[in-house]
Amino acid sequence: MARKKRESGGGPTGQEWLTTYSDMVTLMLCFFVIMFNPDEGTSAQMQQISASMATRGLGALAGGMTLSSGRNADLGNTVMSLPSMEKGRSLGTALRKAVSLFDPEIRSNKVKVTHDERGLVITLASDAFFAPASARINYEETRDILLRLGALLGDKDLLDNKIRIEGHTDNVTTDPAGPWEDNWDLSTARSISVLHYLTDMNIDEKRFQVAGFADTVPVARNDTAEGRAYNRRVDVIIVDDGHL
Repeated sequence: MARKKRESGGGPTGQEWLTTYSDMVTLMLCFFVIMFNPDEGTSAQMQQISASMATRGLGALAGGMTLSSGRNADLGNTVMSLPSMEKGRSLGTALRKAVSLFDPEIRSNKVKVTHDERGLVITLASDAFFAPASARINYEETRDILLRLGALLGDKDLLDNKIRIEGHTDNVTTDPAGPWEDNWDLSTARSISVLHYLTDMNIDEKRFQVAGFADTVPVARNDTAEGRAYNRRVDVIIVDDGHL
């Protein structure tokens, strides 16, 4: 009789966990939506989400937290509005644009898009853009690529960023009877050729820096033909402000 009385009483039904579970699923959904496009979420919002998920209570349950603006919300907005944060978001957007713009060339290894401590790096494979031992751009074959590159560099969100053009070669010495005394001259001349093409597209020449590194900064071993091909390149770098 005692057991029957307990079952018919007004105690817990055993379904309360569904409320907590549904709140957790909702928070996880919001979290991954913001992670999918970080530009749309602020640092303050991300911190609120993390703190909310770390509490013992969730959603409507005791101890839960909401994503409504609090007293310190303006602090997060102030930090995110600093110039360095704006620059970081601009380069992040430019990276996505570059990957989309050069997708066919990335697949064919004519262009490589990366990001390192210097900024956004767009690598042009020299074998696709120049004839051997030449600093003249193969305009007929690469004009469309260079036009897209110029359009990216001329984006209004990047007008305050410096652009560095770095030429690189393999370790094969130049022909003494040719126009280039050594690989230093060749790598620099190729950088300048890319510079002239881009400035002809009305990109302000004051934004540019040019350098030639010969074979001193390889990205692959020079003891194979494939490695040497990777080392022959011109890097067009949208410079991060911290590495001017």
